[in-house]
Amino acid sequence: MRTMTRTLAVVLAAFSLVAGCGKKADPVAQATKQDTVAGVPVPGIAEVKAIAEEGFIYGLPLVMNYGVMYEYILDRNSGQWKAPFNTIFNERRVFTWEDTTIPTPNSDTPYSLLWMDLRAEPIVISVPAVDKKRYYSVMLTDGSAFNYGYIGSRATGNDAGDYLITGPQWKGETPPGIKAVFQSGSDYSLAIFRTQLLNPADMPNVIKVQDGYRAQPLSAFLKQPAPPAAPEVAWPRFDKDLVKTEFFEFLDTALQFIPATSDEAGIRARLASVGIGPGKKFAFKDLSLEHKAAILLGMKEGDRKVTERVASIGKSINGWHIGSAFGDRTFYNGDWLLRAAAARAGIYGNDAVEAMYPMTRTLADGKPLDGSTGKYTLTFARDQFPPVNSFWSVTMYDGKNQLLVKNPIDRYLINSPMLPGMKMNEDGSLTLYIQKDSPGKDKEANWLPAPDGPVYLVMRLYWPRTGTPSILPPGEGSWNPPALAEADQGR
Repeated sequence: MRTMTRTLAVVLAAFSLVAGCGKKADPVAQATKQDTVAGVPVPGIAEVKAIAEEGFIYGLPLVMNYGVMYEYILDRNSGQWKAPFNTIFNERRVFTWEDTTIPTPNSDTPYSLLWMDLRAEPIVISVPAVDKKRYYSVMLTDGSAFNYGYIGSRATGNDAGDYLITGPQWKGETPPGIKAVFQSGSDYSLAIFRTQLLNPADMPNVIKVQDGYRAQPLSAFLKQPAPPAAPEVAWPRFDKDLVKTEFFEFLDTALQFIPATSDEAGIRARLASVGIGPGKKFAFKDLSLEHKAAILLGMKEGDRKVTERVASIGKSINGWHIGSAFGDRTFYNGDWLLRAAAARAGIYGNDAVEAMYPMTRTLADGKPLDGSTGKYTLTFARDQFPPVNSFWSVTMYDGKNQLLVKNPIDRYLINSPMLPGMKMNEDGSLTLYIQKDSPGKDKEANWLPAPDGPVYLVMRLYWPRTGTPSILPPGEGSWNPPALAEADQGR
């Protein structure tokens, strides 16, 4: 307690140099005044800090999700804008280093994105028949970053079908012709379509599949009159600098479209006690210096805990972290720290049964991977490639920002469809060369270019096998990724 008081004093002193007390009423003070009237215990400074910490952890995926929605759907001048609500956007390419909105982006499967406004009525997603040799999936994720359903090769098969996506309040009957109903936990929901690209020449075939994806309101599907439109929303402007101080303002916005459930009652009540929640307007700029300091210190501590949790996801096996960090509400079971860590590690990741993500920043002995000073190899023994029903990949990211790495050969990953064009070792094994500069013309087919600095590697195992060998259950499977090795620096 004494240490926190000293720290608060330091932060208050720093703030006094750049800001005065807000002219408007302090939102925390207003909330605590209301609590006093209602007979609820008033949070002191230490508790305000604790609530800010807990609220940051709880709210991080919600705010990150809002940030992506803002850039992709709401701000046509963001440079990342995709399409309006309820309209499918088909990316006719895979992601590259120029895509910067989502950390740790997938560059295996061209994306199709559908951000749904489910307030007025449900949306019907229709998928075409897809060749059984081609993997595809439609992951349904809500504003809380819960994956609440799947359509696709593993979940529903490759046949054509119509699927109903509803908002949290919808109580209607399932219409004829609908194969399954999925209920979102929020009024706004994202459908992420992943369509396998077999090789660069395969893109026209992927486009044909994408062109078969459809989305329409339920009324249009049933050929009935549409219900009244939902009211317009005054969306607050989002950018990565604003979120440093206005995090809880963005959380206010997100929460108004996410009805609370029983497992959230406690954290929602604690947030409300300091003026944060749906229908509230928490304004950081209007806080007293004391409350500003408490909020910032709480957020900083929450951020530290999230960072530490990212590093401890799953088990460390041969230097790779292997675990399961994505799922639905039942999967998280109120573990908001795991949910926040999953979002930071790579928001919109798949459930383990859909894809596994071994990830590493180090060698097996813990030595950090660094492309500015190191060269590395990754060797899969013969018949020891990742066991999947679909395909696997190894993707390179810049360890500083978790984005894809600009490089002279425009290669961001190596995946199993590339194997026919790669050079195998005499014993049937495969060695990948992971380094900043070319390993030589004779090895370039197996070269995965690294950044000039910290390295972050992520494997993707799509539709992992459940029989032996298997990476499942996470951290306990009979198959493990091989360890990275330092290459001969003379190469």
